[in-house]
Amino acid sequence: MATEILARRKMRISRSGLTGLVIVIFFFLLAVAVWAGWAGQNWSAADGERWASPGSTWWFGTNQLGQDIFERAVYSVRTAFEIGIVVSLLSTALGAALGAVAGWRSNTLADGTVLWLAGVLDSIPFYLFVAAVAFALQGLPWAMHVAMIATFWTATARLARAEVMKIKSREFVLSARAIGLPSWLILMRHVLPNTLHILLIQASISFVAAIKTEVILSFLGLGVQDGVSWGLMLAESTQEVLAGHFNNFLAASIMLFLLLLGFNLLSDALQDSFDPKQAAL
Repeated sequence: MATEILARRKMRISRSGLTGLVIVIFFFLLAVAVWAGWAGQNWSAADGERWASPGSTWWFGTNQLGQDIFERAVYSVRTAFEIGIVVSLLSTALGAALGAVAGWRSNTLADGTVLWLAGVLDSIPFYLFVAAVAFALQGLPWAMHVAMIATFWTATARLARAEVMKIKSREFVLSARAIGLPSWLILMRHVLPNTLHILLIQASISFVAAIKTEVILSFLGLGVQDGVSWGLMLAESTQEVLAGHFNNFLAASIMLFLLLLGFNLLSDALQDSFDPKQAAL
C-alpha cells in the first residue's frame, strides 16, 4: 500500500512538472514570436474605440486609450522573459561566484566579507531597497534590472557556499589537490559543476521573483521605462476597474498567473527530482 502511494506521488509530481514545462515552453515560444516580429507589434497603436468590448477585432477588448489589450498582453510576454532571463542569469552567476569563493575559502576574510555583505542586504526590507536603487538609477534603461540583481544573489550565494564547503572535503577533490592542481582549476572543473542542480533551481526561482518584483515597481512608477509589461497593464487598470472595465486587469492577471504557475510547477518538480530523500524513495 505504501509503495503504491509513493508511486502515485512520484507520478503526480512528474505530471505537474511536465505541465509546468509545457506552460513555460508555450510562453517562451510566444516571446520568440514577439522578438521575431510575428506577434504583438501593434501594442502601442491607439486605433480602436475607448473600452471596446472583446470581439473578433479586439480579442480582449481595448483600454481607455483605445489600444488593443490582446496585443499589449502578448508583447508583455517578451518583456517578462527579458526581465526574467537577464535578472535570473546574472544574479545566479553572481551568487554562484561569490558563494563558491566564500565556500572554498571558508573562515577567511573573503568568506567573512561575502557573508557580511549578504547579511547587510538581507537585513534591508526587500522592496524598499529595490525601489530605492531603481529610483537612484531612474532614467537608465537597466535600473530595475540592477536593483533586482543587487539583492537576488544573496540566497544563491549562501546555498552555493554551503554546497562548496561540503564538496571540497570529498575524496575526488582531495585527490585533485594531492596531484597539485591549482585551486581555481579544481573549483571550476570539479566543484562548481556539482552545484549546477542548486543553481538551476535558484535561477527558476529568481525568474519568478523578477517578474513579481517588476509588477510592484511598475505600481511605484519605477518599472519598465520603454515598452509595456503586465505590471504596467495592472497599474493602468486601476482607474479602469473603478470605472467598471476589467478587461485590461483580467488579461494581465491571467497571463501573469499562468506563467508564474508554470515556473512554480517546474521549479517544484526540479527540487523534488534533485532531493536525495525523494530519489531514495
